Amino acid sequence: MEWSDIRLFLAIAREGTLGAAARKSGLTQPTMGRRLKTLELAVGHSLFQRTPDGFVLTDEGIVMMGHAERMEEEALALQRQLAGTENTLSGTLRISCSDWFGIHILAPIVTEFRRVHPNVVIEVLTDSRLLNLARREADLVFRIKPFTEPEVISRKLLHIPYGLYVAKGSDDPSPGTGTGFNMVIMDEAFGTMPDVGWLKGRFPQAKVSARSNSRDVQARLCAGGAGMAVLPRPLGDSMDALKRIDLLQPPPGRDTFMGYHQDLRRLPRLRAFIQFVGEQAHAM
Repeated sequence: MEWSDIRLFLAIAREGTLGAAARKSGLTQPTMGRRLKTLELAVGHSLFQRTPDGFVLTDEGIVMMGHAERMEEEALALQRQLAGTENTLSGTLRISCSDWFGIHILAPIVTEFRRVHPNVVIEVLTDSRLLNLARREADLVFRIKPFTEPEVISRKLLHIPYGLYVAKGSDDPSPGTGTGFNMVIMDEAFGTMPDVGWLKGRFPQAKVSARSNSRDVQARLCAGGAGMAVLPRPLGDSMDALKRIDLLQPPPGRDTFMGYHQDLRRLPRLRAFIQFVGEQAHAM
């Protein structure tokens, strides 16, 4: 068995089809099929049942999956530990965060960091998925919840205040009612966010006019007159088309945390970036 074929087996098992696994691995579908056949001949068993809905693991495939995942974890651990011993400020840092945080908080910081360390390439991935630090899907992740994984080092970065906004020139909503006003909120998947409950409780008569999982989309909708919206102040205050409503009890803010795998704690470029981000956040 070749380790590269084991990686392709894992991709097929996780994606469910040859086409999806091929795209994930950067290969063609026929190549993926040939490599799978080679692996099955090597182990002497069919590892997948081909169904109209995709590939399903056979009993032998299930056994293979457990060992393959442990092999993958050892290979990734080796990569992380070797990466953690690098001594030069060069190479790539892959960072994951939300879209608005990447645009309004992180992009200016990355720009300044690159002026100091021009040999470090920063990849900023704005994704609602929680990328896997153990699999090196990201080297550093920013999110609004603390990290609970035992192998992840987590730090609180900063507290971000939120505000209530309407389009500039619009009337202020009536506190306690919101009659005649619309509101732009998070989509239903994020309907339990504190700002959604605050907005509905503060203006119970206001109607939902639009939803989005993107804070930037919410801000654009609000600026266009679609309704009032609760936004992070670094975003809302930066838009001339928005007006922030002064309230005695503003919307709840959110803490932002950053996390990275413990095996990378000695990686110079990661340490330098974390220190730089912390200094910049403290100055905000």
